[in-house]
Amino acid sequence: MEYQTAVDQFYKKLGRKKIMALATSLNDHVMVRNVSVIIHEEKILFKTDKNFRKTQQLIENPQVAICYWGVQIEGIAVNHGLVVEQPNTDFQELYQKYWEKSYNAYPHKNSEILIEIVPKLVEIWDQDEEDKGFQLLIDFEQEKAKIEKYD
Repeated sequence: MEYQTAVDQFYKKLGRKKIMALATSLNDHVMVRNVSVIIHEEKILFKTDKNFRKTQQLIENPQVAICYWGVQIEGIAVNHGLVVEQPNTDFQELYQKYWEKSYNAYPHKNSEILIEIVPKLVEIWDQDEEDKGFQLLIDFEQEKAKIEKYD
């Protein structure tokens, strides 16, 4: 499969918002928790409190994995700083639109930071029209994609 076609398919499958399971690790201590994600302009974004344990793990070891229903992403977490200090308000507006309850419940303006997950490797488990399983593997670093059939 052509790389850009695979990337387009990947972002289409993710949609605009998801609750995704985020895995972080530090000193052989692994944690997984759900985060409310916004997918915007081919960026995977969420906000979190800068004082949480997961945030400390992200800062000290930015290698993470995040997944949703057959889509696993291995990547790097990038801290963009306080949400309220972002140059544009796209994320805040989308977060309020899609996660209104969370937006209103956690307005910690002095501690909420914007995290972006930059994909390195994506693995999508899916089925074709004949219900035969396959994996779509996308290597973002080498800009390659391939399909592997699963019997």
